[in-house]
Amino acid sequence: MRRTWGQLALLALALLGAGIAIYLTFVHYQQVALVCSSQGFVDCARVLSSPYSNVPGTTIPITFPGLAWIVASAVLAVVVWRFPEQRNLLLLQCVWMGLGLLAVFYLVYVELVRLHTLCAWCTGFHVIILVMLLLSILQLQNGESSEDERDEEDVEETPKPVSMPRQ
Repeated sequence: MRRTWGQLALLALALLGAGIAIYLTFVHYQQVALVCSSQGFVDCARVLSSPYSNVPGTTIPITFPGLAWIVASAVLAVVVWRFPEQRNLLLLQCVWMGLGLLAVFYLVYVELVRLHTLCAWCTGFHVIILVMLLLSILQLQNGESSEDERDEEDVEETPKPVSMPRQ
């Protein structure tokens, strides 16, 4: 049951992340006003208009790979939810979330070291990825502990041989 709730939480976080990525993509293409601070250390407009806001060598906003990653995460959450007994899927999910966190490390580096500012929307997306990784690790650990418990139950349920009285 814990894994079911964990996968539903991952799916909900993925949907929230998809909303952020879609919003930022819309802002990129429609040139509409951004709902975020534009002064001080938190300056979304500065981050989203920087050369780092596009996939290197293209005009594709970095939100596209983020959206693709989060959609794949949602699909993976549904698959793991449907097949909870597949430990390999839980492991794949952890690896996938870890890859997402590696991308977050790079993007946070760019914001803090290169641009000297943060984007609140991007930070929200990054926090979602971190929480998703932590949830997927918990799911993997719960899967291992529940397998251990099942193994112990199997051992306890093994019938003991009945000894016959001697005559």
